[in-house]
Formats: sequence, structure tokens, C-alpha cells
Amino acid sequence: MTSIAHMLDMLLEVYLWIIIARAVLSWFRPSPYNPVVRAICRLVDPVTYRISRIVPARIGMFDVAPLILIIVIVLIQRFLIKALFDIGAGIG
Repeated sequence: MTSIAHMLDMLLEVYLWIIIARAVLSWFRPSPYNPVVRAICRLVDPVTYRISRIVPARIGMFDVAPLILIIVIVLIQRFLIKALFDIGAGIG
């Protein structure tokens, strides 16, 4: 159970940095044909689009959907992953 928790924690951490990279990319106008930009957009945009459909995620020109997604990931890491580590350690 501990190894699953560790793997999930690592994946969420990598995804968190991908979200941050997407937010930074939105400040510039990178080439949409760049394979790295395309990969980042493919990983983040579908999730932030769903959040934007549920929650009005714009404050002026600022899109808060990535921020909401980051908060959700941090909460998952703090509670779910910690619970999985505790279960794996036998604290349960």
C-alpha cells in the first residue's frame, strides 16, 4: 500500500508542475506546433475546461481553473495520500 501511495504522490507532484508550466505558458504566446507545448496543453486543458464548466472560473482576465486544480491536488496529497501511507504503515 505504501508503494501505491508513493507512486500516486509522485504522479500528482509531476502533474502539479505541469499545471504550473501551463499557467506560465499562458502568459506568453508559444508556438502551438511545439510538441512540448502541445503535450502540456493536452494534459491540462481537458481538466481545467471541465472545472470551468462547473465553476465560473474567470475573474476578469484571470482564469482560476488551474488554481482550483492545484488546490484539489494539494488536498488529495494531504489527506488521501497521507491516509494511504498510514494504512500501509499499519497505523490505520
